[in-house]
This record gives sequence, C-alpha cells and structure tokens, in this order.
Amino acid sequence: MALAFDEFGRPFILIKQQDEKSRLRGLDAQKANISAGKAVSRILRTSLGPKGMDKMLQSPDGDVVITNDGATILEQMDVDNQIAKLMVELSRSQDYEIGDGTTGVVVLAGALLEQAEQLLERGIHPIRIAEGYEMASRIAFEHLDRIAQKFEFEVSNIEPLVQTCMTTLNSKMVNRCKRSLAEIAVKAVLSVADLERKDVNLDLIKVEGKVGGKLEDTELVYGITVDKDMSHPQMPKRIEDAKIAILTCPFEPPKPKTKHKVDIDTVEKFQTLRLQEQKYFDDMVQKCKDVGATLVICQWGFDDEANHLLMHRNLPAVRWVGGVELELIAIATGGRIVPRFQELTPEKLGKAGVVREKSFGTTKDRMLYIEHCANSRAVTIFIRGGNKMMIEETKRSVHDALCVARNLIRNNSIVYGGGSAEVSCSIAVEAAADRYPGVEQYAIRAFADALDFVPMALAENSGLQPIETLSAVKSQQIKENNPYCGIDCNDVGTTDMREQNVFETLIGKQQQILLATQVVKMILKIDDVISPSDF
Repeated sequence: MALAFDEFGRPFILIKQQDEKSRLRGLDAQKANISAGKAVSRILRTSLGPKGMDKMLQSPDGDVVITNDGATILEQMDVDNQIAKLMVELSRSQDYEIGDGTTGVVVLAGALLEQAEQLLERGIHPIRIAEGYEMASRIAFEHLDRIAQKFEFEVSNIEPLVQTCMTTLNSKMVNRCKRSLAEIAVKAVLSVADLERKDVNLDLIKVEGKVGGKLEDTELVYGITVDKDMSHPQMPKRIEDAKIAILTCPFEPPKPKTKHKVDIDTVEKFQTLRLQEQKYFDDMVQKCKDVGATLVICQWGFDDEANHLLMHRNLPAVRWVGGVELELIAIATGGRIVPRFQELTPEKLGKAGVVREKSFGTTKDRMLYIEHCANSRAVTIFIRGGNKMMIEETKRSVHDALCVARNLIRNNSIVYGGGSAEVSCSIAVEAAADRYPGVEQYAIRAFADALDFVPMALAENSGLQPIETLSAVKSQQIKENNPYCGIDCNDVGTTDMREQNVFETLIGKQQQILLATQVVKMILKIDDVISPSDF
C-alpha cells in the first residue's frame, strides 16, 4: 500500500494487484456451486403443495406477477449465478416436457445437493457421490414402475382424468374452481386428441382471457374466439351457417411500387381516379360474393370506403386478425388461407354453424365467437377474472392441467401424490443400499434422505409438524406395506391418497427424479470456476 497525491494535494490510496480476482477451485468451488443451487431451491420450497405460499415478482418496468408456479417464478427471477441458471433450466425442462411438477423438481435437486455437501465434508469424492446418485435414481425409477397403476378412461367417462387434473389445480391460486376448470381442460384435450395414436396437439387449444366477470364464468368454446368485432357497427352481429373467406390480402387498391408520383390538377382526373378505386373495391367484393362467402376475415385493414361498400353489399367483415388466429380459424373451419383474390374459390371457404359477436358487461368490449365449425379440432378456453394478474395465473394453471391430461392420454399410468410416491421410493432405495458394498452406498442412502425432503416440505407448508408427520407416514407405509400413504395436506382425515383421489402421472414423477439427478451430477462434477478475466 502507498500514499499518492492528486494535483490538488489530496491523498488517495493505491492498492497493488487490485484487478486480480480470487478463483475457486476444488472443494471450495463445489461448495459454492451447491450453495447457489440450495439458495434457489429454498426460494421455491415454500411454494410446494396445495397450501404453498405465492411469490410476488416485480419486473424492472413495474409489472407485478403473483404466482406459485415454479417455472414462472424462476423464469421471472433475475439470476446471475451460472449454477442458479442451471436450476432455472431444470424447471424449464420439466415444464416443457411434462407441464407440471416444476416446483417439486427444483426442491428435490436442492435436497440432493444438500445431502451431497455433507458427503463431501466427510471426504467422499464427488464422482463416487454422482455414481451413487445414478444407481439410486435407477432404483427409484424401477420402483415407481412397480407401484404405478393403470386406470382406464373413455370419452363417456372422463372422471379419472378430471380427478388427476384437480390434483394439479389443488396447489394453484384457482383451487376454489378446480372442479370446473379440470372438466374444461379435459374436454378441451379430448376434443383435439387422436386417441388411436395417443397423440395430443396442444397448439390447437387456444387459451384466451378477458378482464371482467368472475372465474366461474370461464367457458370452453368449441371453436375459436377472436378479440375483434365486425368492421362496421351496422353489419349483422350473428351469422348462421357462415361460409368464411380467410384472406391475407387487403381490401385496398394496389399501390405503385415505384418512386413516381401522380399529379392530379383537374376535377375530372380526380373523379376518374376515384371511380377506378371504387371499381377495384367493387371487383374485390364481387369476387367474395361470387364464390358464396357470407363472412370475410382479413389479416389486414381496409379503409372506410371499402368498409362502407362491404356493409351496403351485405358482406360482413372482420379486419386486423392476427396470423396465428387466422391459422386456427382455418383449421377449425376447414378453410384455406387465400393470399390473392384471384385464387378465391368455393372449395377454399371455411364453414361454421354460428358466427356471433358478444359484448361484455356495460363496456363496449366485444369478441367474435366462431362456433360449431366444420372441423372442431380447434377449441378455445375463454377465461374471465377480476384483474389481469388473476387471468394470467389462471392461464398458467390451466396450461398445467392441459399438460397433465395430455400425458395421461399418452401413458395412462399414475402414481399417488401427497408425497406418497417419494416416501415409497425412499424406503425402497434405503433397503437397496445394503446390496452395494462400496462407498456408493453412502450416496444411495443420501438419495433416500433427499427424497424425504419433498413430503417434509408438503407437511411444513400445510402447518403440520414436518418430522413427526413424515415419521408417521413412513412407519405406516412399512407396517401396512401400503405405498399410497401420503401427507394429509387438506386435513381430510385419512393419509390414503387413493381415498383422497390425489393422482400424479407416472411419467411426470419419473421425469422429476431423472432430471434432478442429472443436474445434480453435473453440478458435482464442476471443480473449477473460470471467468474470462482469469486469463
């Protein structure tokens, strides 16, 4: 350290090698990484389960999001640490593949990291811990297959699917309407599902929301809703047996694609130009009328003259409809999107039983309902709510329910929730640890302890004594050989999750264990944190 003076005689301190940063290696690096992963897990832990708490997230521009959906919380968080970003990716992967269990997978990963830290302090090599975790995850995966149950459902009996979706919605902010929302989600999925191929295209389900009304007013529309109204107030508000022309070409005269300009210096020239434009409009409207169209839906706008002409020629029209909505309308009505008026033919028209304009409350808000379509494989879930935050949270909740219903159609194996599957896997992994003579058995036992963190968090968030409740459930499972005993979060009076109808998809639970194990193995194998400034 040395004293130096500036030109005004004021002293300041020079510190040598001040630009050098400490670089973490070996055990210090692993502990720092584990600490970052645990910090993220600890944030989400309180949001797990039906009594989990919500998080309020404020964006830099002041927007507020209130949610307990793990993927959304991590997506909105401003994360700088690279290991914390891995946890965000973990939750996103679970959301992308399964759609549910985004909080549970991060809580499980955090528990695995916490157990790994204790093993590292005992001097066990991280590679041996990772190998032990891999063995334990395989044991848990196979055990889940053994305790899973198949349940049959039919289009005429959707109750099993509804019960499973209700389990998903139980932990959401919208749980007071879980029955009606679960039924809507299941009916929407079955409307677009190909049951023979066991395939569901969720892109055909449009989730739309509008502020106003109450959550109970949420409805399933067998068709498409568009947040638009008729282009002219005097156009008919209801069209029966509509034949729809879906256009991506505007109702306006072509503009010259040159840099020349037209000078109009007499009234006669202006009159000629106006008549020419009117002829363009007349020809466009006549082409639509000739092919038999009773409604025109256009991607682009049209000016007042074209609008007035459409109204006088009794051809209702809707303008400024987005590209994605146009595609959904084309799928639902069996129509073709037409890029030029010359290509418009009767075969390319879409067909719908009813097209109606609906207004909401005392406001001027209107929406267009296209229902009873020729090909009703595209449906809309129309959500109502008191404010924008409620609608956004309902959309996220409904998305989770849709994903669960889709997964059950793909694979109708279920395990029971309430932490019963985790407790059962923990007992199985603990029992299997004795078969492994090496150091890995410590990691396998640690994996079993980590699985207990999920039911313990459920009990804690429900206001129960966590250790006492977990011990009671564990001893009941061992004594009765019943893998369906879980945490009674809702105070129903029974720990048997079959009686409570708390289901989870098998593939969702297996995916949780596999993804958490993979990410923890990756974190344990990092022994040096190198930044660009190090070289």
